[in-house]
Amino acid sequence: LVKKAVGPDYDVDTHFTPSYDPWDQRICLIPNGDLFRSLRSGKTQIVTEHIDCFTPGGLRLKSGLELEADIVVTATGLNMQLMGGAEFYIDDQPIDFTDKFTYKGMMYADVPNLIQTFGYINASWTLRADLTSQYACRLINHIDNLGADYCVASLGDEDSNMAARPWIENFSAGYIQRSLNLMPKQGIEDPWRNTQNYDLDKKMLRDAPLEDDVMTFVKTPIAKHSAKQDSVRNKKAAA
Repeated sequence: LVKKAVGPDYDVDTHFTPSYDPWDQRICLIPNGDLFRSLRSGKTQIVTEHIDCFTPGGLRLKSGLELEADIVVTATGLNMQLMGGAEFYIDDQPIDFTDKFTYKGMMYADVPNLIQTFGYINASWTLRADLTSQYACRLINHIDNLGADYCVASLGDEDSNMAARPWIENFSAGYIQRSLNLMPKQGIEDPWRNTQNYDLDKKMLRDAPLEDDVMTFVKTPIAKHSAKQDSVRNKKAAA
């Protein structure tokens, strides 16, 4: 269809055939064909190249070709941040998520009470977001029913030497590849996998029991204070 729109002499293989498969990255659609008409008329030019540097008059490409430009609009893609770049601490110690294994794709080993939502890369984002929300509600209700204060997933002895895999695999999108070094790891077996499979996730998140050999529910003891300590505390609060 592109060849038909731009004409038989246009280099479609260079300018309109990306290196990635459909749906691996965003697909550019031109439903009304205005760009193609502009290309055929000669008013618009596409140059598929790598930029070397800016010049006083525009851009120099790595091939040596210079492009004159009055305005340069940069669109090099986004840079992801895990959980928006928020910093997390346990007992005043910062958490390095790059050292953590993901638990069921939404929690982290040895990090209590923290659930994040990350959808699918190969299906609707909300499919997994819904599963995550349902699991979170089940978990909170279970903590309340037990009278526990927190839950935490911990690596057992049998998982201590588990092989680490990238958090997202087989996805060539630049915004994922550029940020994998900031992401947690996944293992080779459940529940330490970050699957991109809705059917598998339904079994792991919706159907599997909350209490497994990994998740622990903990009730912390309430510290006892003397009447004198309580009196001092009340006076400070009143002041």
